[in-house]
Amino acid sequence: MDFLILIAFAISIWAQFRVRGTFNRWSDVSASSGLTGYQAARRMLDNNGLHDVPVEPVPGTLSDHYDPIHRTVRLSESVYYESSISAISVACHEVGHAIQHKVDYPMLTLRHRIFPIVNFASGVAPFLLIAGFLFHATGLIGVGIIFFSVAVAFQLITLPVEFNASNRAREVMVSEGFITNEEERGVAKVLNAAALTYVAAALISLLELVKYIMIFTNNRD
Repeated sequence: MDFLILIAFAISIWAQFRVRGTFNRWSDVSASSGLTGYQAARRMLDNNGLHDVPVEPVPGTLSDHYDPIHRTVRLSESVYYESSISAISVACHEVGHAIQHKVDYPMLTLRHRIFPIVNFASGVAPFLLIAGFLFHATGLIGVGIIFFSVAVAFQLITLPVEFNASNRAREVMVSEGFITNEEERGVAKVLNAAALTYVAAALISLLELVKYIMIFTNNRD
């Protein structure tokens, strides 16, 4: 099991390098539409009736995100100001989350509702598990596993949310003329590389959960 977790961790590291490499590669390719990340995001929002959702630049690299609390799309400066395939791909993906919010996409709604619980559970779980292993307290290990499983469930729920946002982005980018059919290959590469990081993170957490369950079962025996 430890070997499998190491493999998953290696995949996670590789995925992070790949998303950065892919983003940089397609950052050098200008979109034929000439739209910047901001302009693409603004058009996609407006075309979906989200005129009241602002688009703001934020510092950092790949720090792009949609803030559901303030209903704001925030784009890293390299995405906000640039007119590359990478820039408009990432920008439209984040707008995809804003559209999910508008239409009450079930998995996004579920993720928002359980976030406070996950935030608490993920913070407490490591301490419960460490204490349980140190003192050979199966009860603490069991409770720690329950809390940790909530965090794992959150990561699994995140997967369809991210894939759905990317699908929405790709459909709009082609239909609205943000990109050409030939440029869609680059968009797919950028979005798929980003999605891989979520898959790797979920895999690591899932394997760790299985490991804890196996230890808990062996201790009870």
